[in-house]
Amino acid sequence: QVQLVESGGGLVQPGGSLRLSCAASGFTFRNYDMRWYRQAPGKERELVAGTTRIGSGFGSNYADSVKGQFTISRDNAKNTVDLQMDSLKPEDTAVYYCRAGHWTTPSRFNYWGQGTQVTVSS
Repeated sequence: QVQLVESGGGLVQPGGSLRLSCAASGFTFRNYDMRWYRQAPGKERELVAGTTRIGSGFGSNYADSVKGQFTISRDNAKNTVDLQMDSLKPEDTAVYYCRAGHWTTPSRFNYWGQGTQVTVSS
């Protein structure tokens, strides 16, 4: 059974940091691109960051809004992908979702986690 389980969300003050983690199981992790999305109240879900496979390695990409603020990383030995979030702002408040997509056939093999709430408030 495929599972993506997010953890690490919570309440943090503006300027603070959180580290989200997504634990994956039920598929060959190293063959999947991993991405973090977020959805704020009243807004559409948006892509935040991703680690995408290119050849035998991986490249990282970020939304313009979080470049220099968030860092995505993956551990293929542990089947996890993390999102380090620094200098958090109230506008970063959202439910954050982990997504897995097969690097060659993402339309056929595509999985979502349940999400974890991040609230940035003083």
